[in-house]
Formats: sequence, structure tokens, C-alpha cells
Amino acid sequence: MGCHNFAISSDPLGFARSSRDYGTAAEAIASTSEDDIDEIQELVEELNKEIQEKGQQKQPKMVGGMGVAKYNMLRRKQIKLETEAWEEAAKEYQELLVDMCEQKLAPNLPYVKSLFLGWFEPLRDAIAAEQELCKEGKNRKSYAPHFDLLPAGMMAVITMHKLMALLMTGGGNGSARVVQAACHIGEAIEQEARIHRFLEKTKRKNALNKSSEEEPDPAVKEQERLRKKVNIFMKKQKLHQVRKIVKQQDDLKPWGQDAQVKVGCRLIQILTETAHIQPPIDQLDDGPPDIRPAFVHSLKTVETQRGSRRYGVIECDPLVRKGLERTARHMVIPYMPMLVPPLNWTGYDRGAYLFLPSYIMRTHGAKQQREAVKRVPRKQLEPVFEALNTLGTTKWKVNKRILGVVDRIWASGGQLADLVDREDVPLPEEPDTEDEAEIRKWKWKVKAAKKENSERHSQRCDIELKLAVARKMKDEDGFYYPHNLDFRGRAYPMHPYLNHLGSDLCRGILEFAEGRPLGKSGLQWLKIHLANLYGSGVDKLSYEGRIAFAENHLEDIFDSADRPLEGKRWWLGAEDPFQCLATCMNLSESLKSPSPETTISHMPVHQDGSCNGLQHYAALGRDKLGAAAVNLVVGDKPADVYSGIASRVLDIMKRDAAKDPATDPNVMRARLLINQVDRKLVKQTVMTSVYGVTYIGARDQIKKRLKERGVIEDDTELFSAACYAAKTTLTALGEMFEAARSIMSWLGDCAKIIAMENEPVRWTTPLGLPVVQPYRKLGRHLIKTSLQILTLQRETDKVMVKRQRTAFPPNFVHSLDGSHMMMTAIACKEAGLSFAGVHDSYWTHACDVEQMNKILREKFVELYDAPILENLSESFQQSFPKLNFPPLPERGDFDLREVLESPYFFN
Repeated sequence: MGCHNFAISSDPLGFARSSRDYGTAAEAIASTSEDDIDEIQELVEELNKEIQEKGQQKQPKMVGGMGVAKYNMLRRKQIKLETEAWEEAAKEYQELLVDMCEQKLAPNLPYVKSLFLGWFEPLRDAIAAEQELCKEGKNRKSYAPHFDLLPAGMMAVITMHKLMALLMTGGGNGSARVVQAACHIGEAIEQEARIHRFLEKTKRKNALNKSSEEEPDPAVKEQERLRKKVNIFMKKQKLHQVRKIVKQQDDLKPWGQDAQVKVGCRLIQILTETAHIQPPIDQLDDGPPDIRPAFVHSLKTVETQRGSRRYGVIECDPLVRKGLERTARHMVIPYMPMLVPPLNWTGYDRGAYLFLPSYIMRTHGAKQQREAVKRVPRKQLEPVFEALNTLGTTKWKVNKRILGVVDRIWASGGQLADLVDREDVPLPEEPDTEDEAEIRKWKWKVKAAKKENSERHSQRCDIELKLAVARKMKDEDGFYYPHNLDFRGRAYPMHPYLNHLGSDLCRGILEFAEGRPLGKSGLQWLKIHLANLYGSGVDKLSYEGRIAFAENHLEDIFDSADRPLEGKRWWLGAEDPFQCLATCMNLSESLKSPSPETTISHMPVHQDGSCNGLQHYAALGRDKLGAAAVNLVVGDKPADVYSGIASRVLDIMKRDAAKDPATDPNVMRARLLINQVDRKLVKQTVMTSVYGVTYIGARDQIKKRLKERGVIEDDTELFSAACYAAKTTLTALGEMFEAARSIMSWLGDCAKIIAMENEPVRWTTPLGLPVVQPYRKLGRHLIKTSLQILTLQRETDKVMVKRQRTAFPPNFVHSLDGSHMMMTAIACKEAGLSFAGVHDSYWTHACDVEQMNKILREKFVELYDAPILENLSESFQQSFPKLNFPPLPERGDFDLREVLESPYFFN
């Protein structure tokens, strides 16, 4: 086991981690053996010894907001948690790998598929060359008549698949007898050749039948029916049924075992000549890479009662097996909440966890993005480091009262507060009838029930994971979430299950570990927060209206807090029930106190942007109309952009409905839809407009909403109505957000020009983070056999022009909202506030909401005071001086300073 070295400055006590230095997760991976466990124990003992030695030196009184002794104790516990969790996760994954290998499923493992990717093309080409020799009569060996009955790609896949399945079983020694392996491969090739011949023959007959003007031949129709059946069985991996049908239609003589073995032997021989493997980069010396054969043929001698006997063995290189073992650690890095503040980020792989490999960006294998971040000078990334460190040092704890309520509901079968039912839907009984229509209807019901049960199972697993973490952390005084970035510069907690980016369940269970007195303003903000969480239109009222809503429901609030499951259960009517219940409890405690304003509150209060993507576009374009629609200006109550678009859509439809239906087909559609237009119908399309939603996407979104209402039963009529409504909604959006549309078009046009040069779009965020869009074409081999449909793909050097163009506008805006959030985080830390952020939702204590509101508005104005589009245009021109980019879109005269006074900008 290895761990990162890190700068002394990132360790509050100066305990720089010893041991080896690794650059990537794959390099930090080793097999799970007894030696590893001993080494981990030695490492922990070494760290403990360092702590004791440092303890004798002069120490600071406080570390990470706690006493030195407590910090040291929690740090030791944290190291133990990280090492043991990784060991346990790797062990479980290792057991899964062994189990899959024993079931001959090794070829389905990601690591083995990555090997296939390198072996496939050389093997396929060598087989194809051999087939040519057979066809030309230059190869007259006994296997020749059978060697060209399948395409070379299919033969290559079967050879790799069968051999690796054999070599990965049997205790993991990575060897098999040549005759046994050849027999397996040869038999599989014969079976596949027969299936392939049947499919090709029926395909030709069907094509000839379709081209003929005569009545279809019944025999050909039967062949087509069988062909479809075979394809269905192949998809379902029902090989026995496939072979049964093919055997009945096959008139070829069996090959015989001798021919099977000879074909298999030749294929094994070709694979050993073409497949190679090399050690990981970190194991190479300065010399040339040690590329060696992946498979070796050798002779083994065994002693029997009749004397010595020799037989051929095919073995895989030990690196193949070691690579599989390494994936056990590479695939599962169990990031959990930390008991001590995360290490400060100081580099690409320096920061966050004490022991587990940590990376500042989730690049998902995108080499250019990873290298771009690594090349940037550390000073340039300091604002990003500081923001992530701020988010990571926010201390959380489990709200035990909420967890208790959740546990009671879950133990009783779920079904409340958006928790999934713990029971499956019963499958409908098969009808006692021969009516095909009834049987077909029953089959559809069974399919729907199974789909529902599958979804429920997935949701149950998700809830169990979240609750397991909550139960593990509930007795801790507090814990922390290290954060890192996606490629656009948006921040995320590294722990994936129980975090504040999650569902209402997660957010209800979590609260700030630090409590602060509510104060007068905090009490009011807690009431507003309750109304926001209750939703159902209440969150669209003015602040005064929201406070009044809370005060009018005090009896319900007290009842919910005192008797959440035994009382009237008012809180269950909220859009975010668990967060609403947590707020009821906090509000009830404060209002029952003789001094409500001195009540200590741990509740995070949210301030959310209003259709935040459009807010950023309105600021970029200085668009007055757009700014008013998304609350960048002062208003008596929050402007609702969705209602605004719905109103505009209704105006257009009323105008169309008044026309002559004889001359305009949209008239009847407009008349049909007039009573269906509301904010819910258009909301999803408006929300996704900043992500470049297409007409087809908008049509499908609106069609789904209309179908839910059941007003239009005829599918054709429903489709045409959805088409009309989508066009109308996009027209309304274009009219209301003309500046946003022009900026999106400009960004897309620039991206297309760059992508046409086979270059990805690159830019730098306002905080200095380099961004490289990752969309490249994949070199793909899709090989369909009865064994499986195997897709081998690798990223090529060719960029995807369309994807670069359509993805750039939303990615660019996401990089801006990420910058705004991180700028706000840094400023809140400097002001002494606790802060958490979820993209366009900013959280702090109730007493500090007003100060955070002031900061986030100032940071938004600061962000857009800079010439963002001008800088972007200039960077494009500098990178591609020979290309002609379109001029910047015209912008309006909206005064950004108005945002400072807008009460509902974030609310």
C-alpha cells in the first residue's frame, strides 16, 4: 500500500505522510494480501509514533477547530477508517472478480475488455490473412475448409472470449491445457458458423422475396419468423433454444472433434503471436518498454502410473492476472465523510483524504483535461483551491431526530415522505384463456410490473446506502465533505451517498455541526425557509406572504414537531417533507422558548437562484427584459419565469385559435390546448433551454406532460399537439430571452469553427481553471455473436463537431455558475460564515442569511463586471489566428448594479 506525500503546509501538525509517492489511483493500487495488511498496520504505527514525537514538541492549542489531543485521536481514527474501508471494499470486489471468473464471466470484466481492445485488431487482421490463403488454395491444411466460414472479427472475439474464460478459472493459475482450450474454441466456432450461415441464408431469401412482385412464399415467411426468433433468443442469451432451431434447419455434416481441435489450435497460435502486454508505466525503467507476449505455450510433464506424460499448456503472462487484481482497488475507492478537516488542496492529486488517492478534478479518463490542469501554475489555481478548502471545512452532523423518524417509516415499509414501498408489486396472474389479445395484454402488465419492481429495488438500495452512512456517522460530533470538481469547474462532495447535493432525505438528515443563535432576522428567515420547503406555490409569494404562511400554520408546525407520525402529519404535504419536518422542529423549539431569538439553530437555510442559467445569460447580454423575468431587478414579489413563458404561449395560442381552421391546421390544435397551458406544461422546456434543448427534446417533454393529464387519448393527435406546443414554447422563449438565444448561437458557432479544425473547445474560467471539452469520436468495433454483443471502443483523435457545438453553451454557463459559487464561498469564509453550496443554491445559518445575500449579489456583479465574452473571443482568436470568428452579439443596457438591490435574485 502506498500513500501520497504532501506539503507540510497542508498538514496542520506538520505530519507529512511518509512512504512512497504515487501519481494516479492505478499506481496506488496493490493486491489484497496479508503482507498488505501488515504494511498498513506498520504505516499506522509509524504515523502514531510521529504523533507522539510531535506531541513532545511545542504544539498549537487548537487544530481544525478542536483541541490537539482530540484532533490527534480523530486523525488516527480517520486513517484507520480509510485503510480498513479500502481493504474491505477491495476484498469484496476481489471476491466478485473470483466469482465471475469461476462462472467463466471474466470476458465481461472492464479490465479484460480493455485487454481485448488492444488484442482485437491484430488478431482479426491475422485471421483475415489466413482466411485469404485458405480461399486462394495456398493453405491446404486440414483446418482450411472450416476456417473461412465466419467473418474474421467474429472468430477473433470468440477466440479471446473462450480462452480468457478458461484461463481465469481454476484457482487463478492462469493456464489451461492446449487441447482442452482448442476444443472449447473450435466447438464454439462451429456452433457460431452454423448460426451465421442460417442467418445469412434466411436474410438472402427474405430479400429476394421482398423484391419479387409475386405472392410471398409460405416457406420463406416461416424462415423469416424463425430468423426473428433466433435474433430474440440471441439477445436474451438463450443459446440452447438458438442451437435447437438452427439444428432443425441445418443440412451440414458435423465437423467432428478432430477438426474442432485443429481450428482451435490454429486460432490459439495466432493469438499468441499477436497479443502482447506491458507493465504499468510506473514499473518501467528508463529503457525501452518491456512489451511481451500475453500468452505463452509450454510443455508440462506429469507422472502417472504408466510413466511420465507431457502435454501442451497455454498460460497467460502474470501481468494479466496482476492487472485484474489491481482493478480491485482501482474500481472501488470508498470515499466516506471525514472525521477531521480534509487536507488543503495544493495540486492535482494533493489534498482531501489522508490516505486514499484524491484528485482535484473528475476527468473520467480525459487525458487532455488532466494534463491541462496539471500544467497550470499553482498560483493561478489558488482561488480554486481556497474555494474547495472552504467547502471541505464546513462541519456537518446527523440530525438524530429526523433519522429516527426516517428509520421508523422505513421499518414500517416505507411509502411515506417520498420513500419507496419496500414491497414489490404483485405480478398479475396469467389469464385462463386462449384469446391472444388478452394474453398479450397480460404480458404487457407483467412487463410493467417487473419494470416497476426493478425500479423499486434500485431505489431501496439507494436508500439503504444513505441510511447506512447516516447510522455510521450519527454518534460523531461532526464530519466533513472533501470536495473536488467536474471538468467545467462545478464543485461536488467526493462522498457520493449521504451529502447535501442529494435528495430531500439526505438534506433532512444533515445539519450544520456548529449552532448559532437565531437572532431576530434568523427567526424570520426560518419561517421563510419553511414556506419555501412546503412549496405548492407558497414559495412564489413575497417574503411577507411566506412569513404569514408559517405564522398561520403554527399549530400544524407544533404538531408536526411533537408528533411527526402520530399527529396530523401536516409536514407530509410539503414538496420537501423531511427538510420541512426538520424546520418545524427548529421553529417549534425557538417559538416555545422564552427567548426565541437566542435559540441555537443548526439548520442550513437555502437561497436559490431563479432559473439560474437564464440569470447568467441575462447578465452576459445585459438584457433588460430577460433580467426582469429572472429577478435581476427589484420587484414586490418574485417574478416567475415559467408563468411568464406560459402566459406568452397562451397569447400566441389564442391568436392562432381565432384564425380560420380551413387555412391553418394549427387552429384546432390551439383550441384544443388553450385550457392546458400552465407553468407546469412549459417548466421543463424553459429549464432545459439553457442546456440547448432541441425542438425534438421540447416536443417529448411537453408530450409527456400532456399524456399525464389524459386529455388527448389519440396518439396521433397527442403527437401533433405536442409538436405545435413545443414550437410555440420555443418561440415564446426566443421572444422573451432574445439576448440569451443570440449568445447561445454565438457560442455554438465559435465551437463549431474550432471543432471543424479537429480541436476541442478550450477556455479558462474566471477563477483560472482551464477547461477542455472532452467530446471525441470513439473508434468502435461492434461484434455480435451468440456468446455476446461485444463493443470494443477507444477514444480517437477526432473531435465530435456536433457535440462540441451543442455542449459548449451549457458547459460555458456551468463554468460561470461554478465560479460564482466559489467566489461566494471564499467571501463567506472571510466574513466568518458557515457556507455550503449546491451549484445555484447557497446555504448558511439562518442568522447569517442577510449577510450571505449581500455577498452573493456583490460577487455576481463582480463576476460580470469583467468582459467575459470579450476575453473568450480574444482567447479564441489568439489560439486560432487564421480562423474567422463571428462578431460578438449585441448587448443591451441593463445596469448590473440593480442586482445588488433585487430581493428575489436568490431567494
